[in-house]
Amino acid sequence: MTYDPYNPKQPGDPYGQQQQPPYGQPGPYGQQPMYGGYGYAPPKPQTSAILSLVLSCVGFVTCGVTSIVGVVFGHIAMGKIKRGEEDGHGLAVAGLVVGYLVIVGWLAYAAFIVIAIIAAANGSTY
Repeated sequence: MTYDPYNPKQPGDPYGQQQQPPYGQPGPYGQQPMYGGYGYAPPKPQTSAILSLVLSCVGFVTCGVTSIVGVVFGHIAMGKIKRGEEDGHGLAVAGLVVGYLVIVGWLAYAAFIVIAIIAAANGSTY
């Protein structure tokens, strides 16, 4: 018996494969047909959290001025995250921590400079 690939109405399957069940019938071995889902939800923005971290890091160079703005953006981001409007909790926390550390560091440096100037002005020698 020869198989004619152009004639679909032939008795039996020459390759030993099962025929596809008609629509509405369960597949072999209890498999259910797969249907397409809705996919993933689009990611939420992380703009405020990213700005917080970037501005806080730039504060090392700008004497802590942009770190103040970075801390403000960090608190804005945390509020948006709490309301579910934004993602990026880790970025916002990192921006807040870095921002506060830079501000404290620059304030300590400024206090050290002021104390050194006052000590030099008093003329205390050893």
